[in-house]
Amino acid sequence: MAQAVTEILAKCVRTGDNVVMGDSNLRNILRQPPRGPKHQPAKRTVRWSAVGAITGALAGTALAVIPTLASIFARTVVTPDPKPTEDVQLYNYWPTCGPTGQDLVELSVTSQTTVRGQYALVFDEGSGVARIGEITDIDWKRGTVTRIVEEVYSGDLAQTVRGRWAGFVWPTPKEAGYEFRDVQIPVDDGLAPAWLIEPKRSTQHSNTWLITVHGRGSKRNEGLRMMRVAERMGMPGLLVSYRNDGDAPDARDRKFGLGATEWPDIEAAILYALNHGATSVVLGGFSMGGAVSLQVVHRSALSSFVRGLILVGPVIDWMDVLRHQAQINKLPHIAGKLGSWLIESPWGKTITGLASPVDLRRLDWVTRSDDITHPILILHSESDDFVPIGPSAQLAAKNRKLVSLVRFQQARHTREWNVDPERFDSAMLTWLHVLLTGPQQSRLSLSSPKTAD
Repeated sequence: MAQAVTEILAKCVRTGDNVVMGDSNLRNILRQPPRGPKHQPAKRTVRWSAVGAITGALAGTALAVIPTLASIFARTVVTPDPKPTEDVQLYNYWPTCGPTGQDLVELSVTSQTTVRGQYALVFDEGSGVARIGEITDIDWKRGTVTRIVEEVYSGDLAQTVRGRWAGFVWPTPKEAGYEFRDVQIPVDDGLAPAWLIEPKRSTQHSNTWLITVHGRGSKRNEGLRMMRVAERMGMPGLLVSYRNDGDAPDARDRKFGLGATEWPDIEAAILYALNHGATSVVLGGFSMGGAVSLQVVHRSALSSFVRGLILVGPVIDWMDVLRHQAQINKLPHIAGKLGSWLIESPWGKTITGLASPVDLRRLDWVTRSDDITHPILILHSESDDFVPIGPSAQLAAKNRKLVSLVRFQQARHTREWNVDPERFDSAMLTWLHVLLTGPQQSRLSLSSPKTAD
């Protein structure tokens, strides 16, 4: 049995295929909301379809397949997913049926679709995008949630049966109302596209650029949620792409380095800014983009031009994140540890596909808290179900002089702005004002026991 399962798993790793019902009948099936046992919201994870589906079935042969599970775990962590799973079901779309004539959409209940705020629904394999607003109704028995459709940017929701919940709100700066230019940043093996948003007015801060660094599996539009504050400060915004994100040139091994290999692309963005009028920069990193940004200020020759970092739901300690992901995916503890070892070890390269092993301990900033040299503002939700807030809180406690933590609640991973944009903008604006106008060595503290309700 173990051999047969191993062959199936190997095929999953090679192809990324999922077993699905006949597509020809999906529309008729999915249009009807599920009935029966109470819906259990799914935890947000990396795409673990092969891992999660098979772990339970292998309980009796766990020891035999632990190396296989560890291999899949390690490969999943470092391998970009070109087609993110569309796991939100869409049951009904009602144009002009809202309380004040808005469009409404009825979706499946998940741990993300039932949280207040603005989001994007991505559908038709990325070709369709709609901005989704507040909740008007939740039917827990039927497992459905109805929300306002604020705008459909592309695609036809009336013909859609499933989609993907995303944290970005606007597909490009144009939809967000910003004037921008497409620019190209020279990086290894080519040019990385970026958006440059010039402020509408010049201020004393216009020589400091805000460079945003998106997270794993996201795009540069993730950084648009920071641009309202940049606009108010009079700071140009540079929203960049980097290796393996589908826009910038791929790394030669086409694998994520979890921050250890991506940072030179952000160094290139800093150099671009300096060559086009900037005298300094602030880095804004989301999730893995936080890990990338931390590597920049520690390893780049241009780190002295970085005034500070704003990190949203950042990966402060990859070992902690991997332990969490292994646990919520019900992997045997030893399989999770072996998977982490495969990422770190030269012996694991043939399994992970990494050109070089990743030193996860070098990416642990809780242990390395004394190595922090730049002011950091962390915006992190206590309800983050993907990157737990623990390491962010530990880092802020261990380096109070340079690290400030603002806590949120309810928001899922990197969705702090979506749930409470006023609190997010206020914290960011206040911190930037102190950073850019106050004494260089002053305590930049915004930490507070208060959280967003």
